Amino acid sequence: MTQLQDIDLNLLLVFQLMYRERKTGVVAEQLGLSQPAVSNALARLRKALNDELFERTSRGMKPTPYADLIAEPIAYALATLQDTINYHERFDPLSSERAFRIAMTDLGEMYLLPKLMAHLARVAPGISITTVRNSGDSLKEEMEAGSVDLAIGLLPQLEAGFYQRRLFEQQYVCLMRKEHPLAGGPLDLEAFSQARHIVIEAQGTGHGRVEKLLAQSGVSRIVKLRLPHFMSAPYIVRETDLIATVTEKLALQTMDTLGLVAHHHPVALPSVQINLFWHRRYHQDTGSIWLRSQIFNLFAE
Repeated sequence: MTQLQDIDLNLLLVFQLMYRERKTGVVAEQLGLSQPAVSNALARLRKALNDELFERTSRGMKPTPYADLIAEPIAYALATLQDTINYHERFDPLSSERAFRIAMTDLGEMYLLPKLMAHLARVAPGISITTVRNSGDSLKEEMEAGSVDLAIGLLPQLEAGFYQRRLFEQQYVCLMRKEHPLAGGPLDLEAFSQARHIVIEAQGTGHGRVEKLLAQSGVSRIVKLRLPHFMSAPYIVRETDLIATVTEKLALQTMDTLGLVAHHHPVALPSVQINLFWHRRYHQDTGSIWLRSQIFNLFAE
């Protein structure tokens, strides 16, 4: 059995960076070491743990199954230790210049960012935000590695290893311009079927399932335009007699300024729950705790 006294803590730091970066040159640069020194550290750790840990491939160093198994517990232990020894240096939003990365959709950017950025300008002027569009396994990996701090949305793939907190639920509505022939009355299934539609595919997000549900409903539509994202739909609707199935938040954000109206959807679509996600490895990170609380206080319903 390997004992802690047999392992230099610095070797675990090298392991953590190698697992994230997969290239000795990058790890050496980040630690201020030479590449031979990094290679030597990995050799010592291989001997101590009796495993190769990383195998060289054309795309960099690939972790062994054992390395995959121990990566998360080691990262969690190191993060906990880092927080413990720096307990007196708690996160101070007024002086912090930390850059946070948040995964969200274009819908999230439009609804969340104006209010969030105005709030941060008042209470944490040195903080900056970068949004990313990552989805699926790549998002899981980046949140595990700490390169993405939080994620907001309908993200069923973020389950094991992640905490989540409910922000709000929203319905889907039919968006059209005020001058649309169907704008004045209730929208029934027959009128919906005979109208011309924009289909928003939103692949890689939970919203993409809406189109699958509409297809499975058996309700026919005349599709004139397909879009990969939601953001341009209201502007196209404003200039045409096309109808778009969009989230209620998007409709509320654009109706008044663009002269649009929204009708209850004639197809019984389920509401969607928008959650805030973070990886358990960073559950105790004081900066993450602070930002999570700000987002929850601003947007939870």
